Amino acid sequence: MSAVLTASPVADPSWLGLVAAGTLIAVALALSAAQQLGLGRSILWSAVRALVQLAAVGVVLGFLLAESTSILWSWAWVAVMVLFAAWTTARRAPEVPGMFTLSLSAYTASGVVTLAVLFGFGVFELEARTLVTLSGMVVGNSLAATVLVGRRLVESLQERRDEVEARLALGNTAAEASAPMVRSSVRTALIPQVETTKAVGIVLLPGAMVGLLLAGVEPAVAVKVQLAVMYLILGSVATTTAVVALGVRRRAFSADHRLVLDTPSHDRGS
Repeated sequence: MSAVLTASPVADPSWLGLVAAGTLIAVALALSAAQQLGLGRSILWSAVRALVQLAAVGVVLGFLLAESTSILWSWAWVAVMVLFAAWTTARRAPEVPGMFTLSLSAYTASGVVTLAVLFGFGVFELEARTLVTLSGMVVGNSLAATVLVGRRLVESLQERRDEVEARLALGNTAAEASAPMVRSSVRTALIPQVETTKAVGIVLLPGAMVGLLLAGVEPAVAVKVQLAVMYLILGSVATTTAVVALGVRRRAFSADHRLVLDTPSHDRGS
């Protein structure tokens, strides 16, 4: 995967070019103001935050990817990413009991499974460059689905509490009584990534492939790398959503198969 087009120089935008690209933020701000969307502050904050975060990450990556840096630092960076992702997930889904522990377990399991396949079968060589970037894709692309499956399952169990308790009263186990809600929640969380995978190439040129092409890599090589990345992401999202869904179900029921998940006070008529 190292073939490079010698006739195509690596794309390297100048600082002036970046400033010019940044003027598109002004377009978004103008549209928000003209349509009275109320998104001006959010748009500006997101642009500034992205600039600061990417600049900081660029410095860190410069250290991690240096030839003199031990790969142990890259593993440490992966651990930090997983912890930060778990904290972010718990903050975005505070209604899910034990979400920090569940998401931490999910991201860890996903990382072990996907990276073991990619490095164990020699899809990519284990080095700082591949470890850091692929781990970032595993965690980053799983975050939204992890939040969604946790929140959706809690909402479903709360909204359909009477149905669940009726199933339990008929002798169903907790797993049997909650199975429709678990399936629906995992399906809802997986559909966006499945649809993205189906649309890739025709409707969408993913970021990894675009980056490789801009860097002068041959299209055939870029396609192979992108396929590996897309399969990686789909597998990681499937793993994290399954782990979180099963974890939420376990916490929602007692050992004697009673639904112990609290129902919001406004649903109880208080």
